Amino acid sequence: MEIQLWRELLDPYQLAVDELTVKFHHIIEEHRNQGLYSPIESVDGRVKSIVSILDKMQRKNVSMNDIEKKIEDLAGIRIICQFEEDIETVASLIQNRSDMTIKSEKNYLKHVKQSGYRSLHLIIYYTVETLNGPRKLQAEIQIRTMAMDFWATIEHSLQY
Repeated sequence: MEIQLWRELLDPYQLAVDELTVKFHHIIEEHRNQGLYSPIESVDGRVKSIVSILDKMQRKNVSMNDIEKKIEDLAGIRIICQFEEDIETVASLIQNRSDMTIKSEKNYLKHVKQSGYRSLHLIIYYTVETLNGPRKLQAEIQIRTMAMDFWATIEHSLQY
C-alpha cells in the first residue's frame, strides 16, 4: 500500500489518540485542581506502526479490507495508575462517559497471562470529526499500575 493510503487510513486514529490523551490528562487536572486524589497517574498513546500492523495482519490472517474491523488496537492509549484499586475506578469513569462506548474487555487482572502479564484492556468506540465527516473508530485502552507497566515493558523487551 502506498504511503499516502496508509496516511489516509491512520490519520483519523492519530486524531483519536490526540483527543483521548487530552481528555484523560484533563481528568488528572480536574482531580488535582479540586484537591482530590487522581486515580490516573499518567497517560500516553500511540498509533500502531505500519510494520506492526503488517505483522499482526499476517499473524491473524487479516486482509487489507478488514484492517479497521479486525485490528482493534490501531489507536492505543495506556493509562497508568498508582494502585490496583484505581484500575476499576478508571474503568468506571470510562464506562460512564458519553463520548466513549466500551465494546469489549480483556481482564488480565482476573485472568493473568502465563507470563505474569497483568492489565485491563478496554476496546472502545470513539468518534472523531474529519474533513469527510464523523468516523467511529475502535481504540484500545490499557489500564495498569506502574508496577504492572514495568513488568509489561520487560516482558515486551524479552519477546522482541
